[in-house]
Amino acid sequence: MAIEAGKAAGAPRRIRLGMVGGGQGAFIGGVHRMAARLDDGYTLVAGALSSDPHRALSSAAELHISPERAYTDYQAMARAESQREDGIDVVAIVTPNHLHAPIASAFLDAGIHVICDKPLTSTLADAEALVAKVRASGCLFALTHNYSGYPMVRQARAMVEAGLLGDIRVVQAEYPQDWLSTDLEATGQKQAAWRVDPQQAGAGGSLGDIGSHAEHLARYISGLQLSAVCADLSTFVPGRLLDDNAHVMLRYANGARGMLWSSQVAPGNENNLKVRIYGSKAGLEFHQENPNQLWFTPLGEAPRLLTRAGAAAGPAAAHASRIPAGHPEGYLEGFAQLYRDVAEQLHARWQGRPADPLACTVPTVEDGLRGMQFIAAVVESSRGDGKWVEVGGN
Repeated sequence: MAIEAGKAAGAPRRIRLGMVGGGQGAFIGGVHRMAARLDDGYTLVAGALSSDPHRALSSAAELHISPERAYTDYQAMARAESQREDGIDVVAIVTPNHLHAPIASAFLDAGIHVICDKPLTSTLADAEALVAKVRASGCLFALTHNYSGYPMVRQARAMVEAGLLGDIRVVQAEYPQDWLSTDLEATGQKQAAWRVDPQQAGAGGSLGDIGSHAEHLARYISGLQLSAVCADLSTFVPGRLLDDNAHVMLRYANGARGMLWSSQVAPGNENNLKVRIYGSKAGLEFHQENPNQLWFTPLGEAPRLLTRAGAAAGPAAAHASRIPAGHPEGYLEGFAQLYRDVAEQLHARWQGRPADPLACTVPTVEDGLRGMQFIAAVVESSRGDGKWVEVGGN
């Protein structure tokens, strides 16, 4: 099996990467490929890049994948790669949401590690089954909530863990966009079409696509777990089947309170993800569109603007940084950081040593389950006219 080949190799080497989805006309597959290449830790050697056989093969040819490792379905790929001495070590899943669970299951059954795009699945039942599958397999499973790879997000998390904010009281998260303010899906635009289709996207529209990012980032930085939500989902574009705007009130297990807003019909917003966290001692504010900055506001003191390479930045930010001060690191580097951390975890496994702790905060399958529990609770709350719903049966 591929994992044994890697283990036997001993010394670090490029990790052999396969990909499912991400062929011609796709967006996120290209992002994953750039991220995997950025730190020179992976080589793309195999793929089932499209459900259309012709597109799958032509996409593989464009990416210089050998014809014998260009597959027309993921099940054949999982079987074949698991039997090769030089088979893939890990597969990247970059398909619409409804395909995440069956594809991941096929590769886990073959003993192959998984890097999966978010959200974890399209249904809560699939997420629960996938968690059990990952635990039984012993394989590594990483979920690409890419904003968790940003240097200043890692810095913010470390500051919360160090107690600099005191007891967390208030969490505010928002992610507005404007690209679905019209019925773009009616034009045949591929990225819009599947995101508003409940058969492919699941029960959440803007909620699942970007609200899940905001919820995860707030959880990643704060370290808090949601206990209940009260939600109002709206669909403003006529004929659309899923929400394009979500307002959610949040209750956390430690007693903190919060609010989350996600929208894809907010003109003037591109990817305006923000998280604000307030404790008994201080507050933090992170804006994704200014990713190399973090506002720190100690109670009774002047606000402090921390930068990625500034004197106040610590080891967590340094671990996720590549380039000198004044040069921004953001979206692609965030993805790349997750790939680099996964590589460190895999090499540590193969070498029988502990992984660098700074590389071990990559979102897991359990993080994905909590995200799906959030989506399910929000949908239930909204359908119940905003009743409070417990998250994950807490």
